[in-house]
Amino acid sequence: MAEDDPGSDTEVRSVWLRRRRTARGEQPLTLPRIVEAAVDLLDDEGIDRLTMRRLAERLQAGAPSLYWHVDTKDDVIDLAVDAIFGTASPAGAGGGRSWRDEVTEVLTGWRAALLRHPWAAALPARQRPTIGPNFLAGMEALQAALTRAGFEGRGLSAATWVLYNHVMGSAASQSALRISPEERRVGQEQLLAQRDRYPTLAGNGYLYDDDFDGSYRTGLDYLLDGLEAQLDR
Repeated sequence: MAEDDPGSDTEVRSVWLRRRRTARGEQPLTLPRIVEAAVDLLDDEGIDRLTMRRLAERLQAGAPSLYWHVDTKDDVIDLAVDAIFGTASPAGAGGGRSWRDEVTEVLTGWRAALLRHPWAAALPARQRPTIGPNFLAGMEALQAALTRAGFEGRGLSAATWVLYNHVMGSAASQSALRISPEERRVGQEQLLAQRDRYPTLAGNGYLYDDDFDGSYRTGLDYLLDGLEAQLDR
């Protein structure tokens, strides 16, 4: 079956789950150096410009040296994404903080990291799981806080993913939006001209609604209030 065939039940595609090669003698490259160069390349040029050849050129190395450490571009992306999450390590439990404070710290740290590296914001929608050690440390902190609050079983899973989707969706929307002031003005004028059809959008300045930070914080409060209400029930 082809290497990228998602139908294979026995294939292990994730870089986090395959065995690492053992170096034979001194290698010109190290995995941390590759990951650092990959993040820099992605920050500078975006994910569409990432190729193994361009990464090798940035490292001033030959492709064989690069392929000793990573097999595919997807491996590079997985490693780079986990490095991003490594900059958002939560403080952990304790200090008299509430479960809400701990959850907020994890999610806000993730969001800030994704916004510093906009190319990464849309990646959680890819078909490969996010299971690097840095991301898992954050997910452990998130679920541990929810567990201490009283969530368990299916409720824990639902609470985890509604919060995860909120922060990932917020970061992806903010990173992807491309609209000029003139497009906003003309678009809102068209909504006003069709206020009979779109009365709510016209009346609430839909195309000027870009307070991403405020909407993220308010939305998170709504979600946490709802989760707290579930616990009270």
